[in-house]
Formats: sequence, C-alpha cells, structure tokens
Amino acid sequence: MKKTSSKVEEFIRVDHAGERGAVKIYEGQLLALNTLVKNEDLKKTIEEMKTHEIEHCQFFEKEIKKRNIKPTKFLPLWDLLGVGLGFGSTLLGKKAAMLCTASVEEVIDKHYLSQINQLGPEEKELKKKITKFRDDELHHKDIAYEEGATKKGIYSIMDKIIKTGSKIAINISEKV
Repeated sequence: MKKTSSKVEEFIRVDHAGERGAVKIYEGQLLALNTLVKNEDLKKTIEEMKTHEIEHCQFFEKEIKKRNIKPTKFLPLWDLLGVGLGFGSTLLGKKAAMLCTASVEEVIDKHYLSQINQLGPEEKELKKKITKFRDDELHHKDIAYEEGATKKGIYSIMDKIIKTGSKIAINISEKV
C-alpha cells in the first residue's frame, strides 16, 4: 500500500470532518423542522441536500479507513456544534437556515478549490471526487440563495460568524 502524503492526509481528515459537520448541521435543521418549526418545503429541500452530504461523508469515511488516517479528535465537538448551528439557525427562520448553508458552502468552495489545485496526478481519483463534491456544494449554495438566504442587515453578522467558525474548524481539523 502506497504511503499517503501528509498533505493528502490533512485533506482527507479535514474533508471527512467537514462533510460529517454538514450532515450534522442538516440533522439539526431537520430536528427543528420536525419539532418546533413547521415548513414542509424547507424540510424537503434540506433532506435532499443532506443526502449529498451523506454520500460525501461516506466517501471520506472509506478513505480514512483505507489509508489508515486518524480522524480529527474534535469530531464529537464538531458534531455537537453542527447540530446546534443547524437547530439554532432554523429557529431564526428560513432566511437564517438558508444563509447557514450558503455561508458554509462559500467557505467550502474555496477550500475544495485549493485542494483541487494542490492535488497531483498520483491522486487522480481523489481529485475527481473532490471536484464532484465541490460542484454539489456550489449547487447547495445556489439553492440556499434561491430559497431566500440573504446577507442584508443582521444576516451579514451571522454570515461572518458562520464563516469564521467554519475556517477555524478547518484549520484545527487539518492538524489535530
């Protein structure tokens, strides 16, 4: 079995954490939609996006096992924060729930693009998967804006908080 470079190990560790985090955010949103907030259309939209995130997460789960990479030690915390972010943003309303998706996906777009640009020909399959996942994430971002995400007014602060938190989680998950 070929040795995975430390850079590729970081990519897989952080992408696994990020995709799992996305699943947890959607789980939190669905928890709010199944208990306190009634919006069947939004629920359907989120369930569809969650399906993609599960596919992405499962791919990175397999890569972690196949390449014998340790997942980030922060997974339990990221799980908790993801569910909390999803639940809380949905309690604030549809615009906030969709902004949560848009803000995260904007960070992930740049993150995945950076990885795609750094991966060499020896990681052709990984590069192909990350490229496909990036396309899915961009589609989620577009859906979020079509569904009412906005950065106007108070939402601009929420956008900055979510993006900052996402970047911090990325930086930590790459290393630990």
